[in-house]
Amino acid sequence: MSDNILRSYIGGRYIDNPSLPLVDNINPATGEVICRVQQAGEAEVQLAIEAARQGFEVWSAMTGAERGRILNRAVQILRERNRELAELEVRDNGKPIQEAEVVDVLSGADCIEYFAGLAASIHGQQFPLKGAFAYTRREPLGICFGIGAWNYPLQIACWKSGPALACGNAMIYKPASLTPMTAAKLAEVYTEAGVPDGVFNVIQGTSAAARQLIAHPEVAKVSITGSVDTGKAIMADAAKTLKRITMELGGKSPLVIFDDADLDQAVSAAMLANFYTQGEICTNGTRVFVHDSIYDAFLEKLVSRTRKLKIGDPMDPATQVGAQVSKSHADSVMQYVELGKAEGARLLAGGNRVTVPGCEGGNFIAPTIFADCTDDMSIVREEIFGPVMSVLRFSDEDEVIRRANDTRLGLAAGVFTKDISRAHRVVGKLQAGVCWINNYNITPIEMPFGGLKESGIGSENSLVTLDHYTQLKSVYVELSGVACPYE
Repeated sequence: MSDNILRSYIGGRYIDNPSLPLVDNINPATGEVICRVQQAGEAEVQLAIEAARQGFEVWSAMTGAERGRILNRAVQILRERNRELAELEVRDNGKPIQEAEVVDVLSGADCIEYFAGLAASIHGQQFPLKGAFAYTRREPLGICFGIGAWNYPLQIACWKSGPALACGNAMIYKPASLTPMTAAKLAEVYTEAGVPDGVFNVIQGTSAAARQLIAHPEVAKVSITGSVDTGKAIMADAAKTLKRITMELGGKSPLVIFDDADLDQAVSAAMLANFYTQGEICTNGTRVFVHDSIYDAFLEKLVSRTRKLKIGDPMDPATQVGAQVSKSHADSVMQYVELGKAEGARLLAGGNRVTVPGCEGGNFIAPTIFADCTDDMSIVREEIFGPVMSVLRFSDEDEVIRRANDTRLGLAAGVFTKDISRAHRVVGKLQAGVCWINNYNITPIEMPFGGLKESGIGSENSLVTLDHYTQLKSVYVELSGVACPYE
C-alpha cells in the first residue's frame, strides 16, 4: 500500500487494475481515511479462480504433515506481529487495543495452529468384508469461498482459512468492505510462511464480486459469517449449483440469571455479553433475564459498574469501549435506543453518543442499559449489534425457558446458577448452538461454534469442522472375483 491503495491479493501478490473504482476506508474512531480500496471486478474474480485452481493442485498433493509445517510457520509469524496486526485491526474496526492485542490476532493464530496439528491425521477408514474390503478417503473439496464479517476481521479470516487449508483446499476470501486490511495481511503471512501461490487469495470489494464467486461452478463451498438476511440470499444462490455451505449468522441470545447465582460474576458476564467490542458480537447475550428476587440488586451493581467503563480512543490501552464500526451503524444503534424509550423500557445508563477528545469524528455510543423490558419490545426482539442491554424479569424456570426460546434465532445462551442440576437441565432445553454455564462468550478452538434455527448451518472450529472441508469417497475392493449369473 505504498500509494495508500489496498488491492486484491491473488496468486501470491497484489494485483493492480487502475480502471477499478476506489472506495475510502474510514477509521471509525476518527472519521479519517485510512486508505483507498480497489474494488475487484469480474476480471479479478476469474483471475482468483484460476490462481486457486493452480494453487489447489500443488497444495492438495502435499502430505498433511507438509501442510501442517507450513501453517505452523504462519502461526509463528502472526504471533511475532501481534502488536502490528492488532493496531491495524483497531484502525479498521474501532475496537479497543486492549482487546485486539490479547484476542483478535492470537485467537486466529490459535485456530490455525489447532488445524495445522490435525492436518497429518486426516484419514479415512477400512471395512473388512467377505471376500472383499472397502475403505474411505477424506479428500479436499477444491476451491472454497469465505466471506468475512467486520467485527472480528482477522480472527474470522483465520477461522475459515485454517481448517480449509489444513484439509488441502484453496480459498478465495472476501473480507467485509468496512474492514479490508487484516485479511490482506494474513495473505502476506501465508505467502511468507511458504503457502503456495493461489492457495489463499483475498478479493476486495462489494457484494457483486461475492455473487459471482457464489455462482461460479468451480467453487465447491461457501462459508459466511454475517447477517441472517445475507445468509438466506447466499443459500438461495448456492443452491443453484448445490454448493456446500457453512453459515454463522445473527443472534438475539438469552442470558438467564437465577436467584442463587453469584451476583458479581453474573454482572461481569452480562457486561462482557453486551459491551465487549462495543457490543458488536453475534453471540452477545443481549436479553438478560434476571430472577425477581435479585432483580434490583443486580441492576444496582450493573449500573454502578457500567458507568465506570472508559470510552475513549481505541489506541489508548486504558480504553474499554471503542467506536462503532461506521456512522451508519451508529445511527442504527441510536434508532434502537430511541425505540426502547418510545416502547416503554426504563433507561438506566447510557443511551447517548459520546464525543472523545482527539477523536471528535468518531462513532462512540455509551454502554446502554434498559430495564423493565418486555418480550414484545423491538430492542428485545431484534438484533441491534451495539452496546445496548435489555434486562427482563422472570420468576419461574419453565417460564424463562419458554421466553428465552421465543425467537427465530438460536446462536447462543448462558445460564448462571450454583445448582449444577438446574444448569444442565436448563441448557438442555435452550434452543441455542453454543451454551455457557457460569460464563459467557468463551469460544475455545476445541469447541464447535455454530447456531441453531436461523442463526446458521454447520459449525466452525473443533474436529467437526474437518467434515465441512472434506468430502468422503468410498472404495470397494474385490478379492474373490465377480459373482455373475450370466453365461
